[in-house]
This record gives sequence, structure tokens and C-alpha cells, in this order.
Amino acid sequence: MAERLPPEETDRLWRNYHADRTAEARDELILAYSPLVRFVASRVGANLPSSVEVGDLISFGMFGLLDAIERFEPDRGFKFETFAIPRVKGAILDELRAMDWVPRSVRAKARAIERAIVTFEVDNGRSPTEEELADVMGQEVSSLQKSLTEVSSGGLAALDEVRATGEGELGTLRDLLADTGSGPDIGIEERETRQLLRSFINSLPDREKAVLTLYYFERLTMADIGSVLGVTESRVCQIHAKAVLALRSKFDASWR
Repeated sequence: MAERLPPEETDRLWRNYHADRTAEARDELILAYSPLVRFVASRVGANLPSSVEVGDLISFGMFGLLDAIERFEPDRGFKFETFAIPRVKGAILDELRAMDWVPRSVRAKARAIERAIVTFEVDNGRSPTEEELADVMGQEVSSLQKSLTEVSSGGLAALDEVRATGEGELGTLRDLLADTGSGPDIGIEERETRQLLRSFINSLPDREKAVLTLYYFERLTMADIGSVLGVTESRVCQIHAKAVLALRSKFDASWR
């Protein structure tokens, strides 16, 4: 990620903005955090076809940055980057979905994998291995892995995807895990949702938990994670896709 401004400089920018919320003060913040948008756009673009221009992704991400600046409350103790990155990525993914550039066949594969995961978990009380998941779907493991690669490349397996929280507000799965505290400003239902989501992650196989942690919280690239785990980058993408689809299926089932 691009080098951050000194803390005293960012504090000054936020004080100026919250003092009067002028367009000039907002534009200063946009300029200061524009490298963050480029960083997120580059990471999203790395998993997309070459026909998708990174410049377009940056333009989409700026809408997320604007939303994050307007909604950010420094006094709550969060780092702005932690608050903004899911919103920037969410804005990019929203625009990509609106373009509907992902083939319907890939969307269908993602839904089929989620359904198979739910079926196995209902019958066995745990998350399936790839071999078990392939068996439920009546496929060879190699076929399942190919589908996971397509789902990952299509951007359909993202922990930063916007979801509805228990209190009816929009947030992301990553938002729910970002704050492990239990302050009085956190609603009981939201706190319970965070605990539930953490338990879902803990129920995943160790390698899937490791990929989620290294990618979303340690901010390693897929290639770096592959080096840590001793597997290829494409294999990490497959593990990541399966983990997120499993997590989403668990989360969605809990609200039915």
C-alpha cells in the first residue's frame, strides 16, 4: 500500500473536515487517501480478466471512498483504512455486478457450491473437505477446483461483500469481525452476530482459516499466502473461494 501520511497530518485533515465539512476539506481527504483506492483496485483487478481496466476500478472505488469519508467517526477508535477498504472494494464490486460481466454459468456454479456446502453441513454438522464437497455435487475434485477458480476470478467470493446486519444496517462480513470489543455503543444483536461469525470461521478447516486471516487481516497477497502455505497462488484462490462460500452459506442460513 502507498505510504501513509504522518498521523499528525491526517488528524489535521479530519479536524478540518469535521469542523465545517466544506468541499475543500473533503477534497483534501480524498487526495490524501486516493492511494488507498489504487491499492484496493489493483488487488481486485489482479483476479479479473485483462479486459477490465484498473483505471475503471479506481473510478468505481472513489465512490466508496467518498461514502467512507462521510460516514467515518474518528472518535470511535477505528483506523480510517480499516473502515474504508471494505467500502471501496464494495463500491468496485457493485459496479462490476451492475455491468453483469460475470457469466451466468459462473454465478450458477457459486450458488451450486453454496447449496452443496449447506447440504453437507446439515447432514454432518461440519464443513466439508473438497473431496466430500465434490462427492455431494457428483463431481471429480478437479472439476470442483476448476469451478472454485472461476468463482474466485469472477469476484463472487469476497468477505468484503455488503450484507445486512442483524440491526437492519448495511455492513460487510469483514466489518463484523473488525472490532472485537464489546463497548456500550455496540448493540446486543450486532455483538451476537460478530460472535456467531467468529464461531463460523473457527469451524472451518485450518487451511481455510489461515487463508482468510492472512488475506483479510494480515493483508498478504494470494502469492504471498501461497509461499507461506507452500502451495501455488491459484491453489490459494481455490481455498479462499471455498472458505468464503462456506462462510456466506453459514451466515445466510443463520438469518433464515
